[in-house]
Amino acid sequence: MSLNSIFQYFVPKDKKFFPLFEQASSNLIAISAKLKEVFEIDEHDSRIGLIKEIEDLEHEGDRITHEIFVELSKNFITPFDREDIHALASALDDIADYVHGSANRMYLYNLTTVTEPMKKLADLIHQGCKDIHKGISELRDLKNIRNVTDSCVRINSMENQADYVFDMAVAELFKNETNAIELFKNKEVLNALERATDKCEDVANVMETIIVKNA
Repeated sequence: MSLNSIFQYFVPKDKKFFPLFEQASSNLIAISAKLKEVFEIDEHDSRIGLIKEIEDLEHEGDRITHEIFVELSKNFITPFDREDIHALASALDDIADYVHGSANRMYLYNLTTVTEPMKKLADLIHQGCKDIHKGISELRDLKNIRNVTDSCVRINSMENQADYVFDMAVAELFKNETNAIELFKNKEVLNALERATDKCEDVANVMETIIVKNA
């Protein structure tokens, strides 16, 4: 048994941080599901209600993140390193920010056509958020390190796939889109979606760091 394992045996079970992290990851599943809906409909005006729901969920994510930081300032004993708690909370919040940004750009730029790469990226983000929630749930019991690692592997694979979809979509834009304004608007939306997948990978990286430190 490692020294960390012995130490954690005597540390009281966390009742603050893990529930908040699980709330944050559940919120990401909800907000990414709404993002998929935004990119599955073609009517511009029909997106208004969905984007408002995404905005509300993003605000809920902000509230949870703030609560995590408040608990961090109040509690001397934490389930894992304080900097990792801060990094994990920030990375989860970043995903919600980019999901909201992606949907908002779609509306503000008045894009009339939803492309297949946009739909695929939105689907990959939702997939990544579900794997994040699985990984976060397993962090509560670090005996199941393999389960957390498996989630991280799936998230990294998702991000690699998203990079490919993004690169191919941008190449296609430069090849076929002759309207510079439309090209810019499409690329901006694609870029925001791709950045959301990057932020999913950031969460996986933090979870892997936590595993290494607490194994």
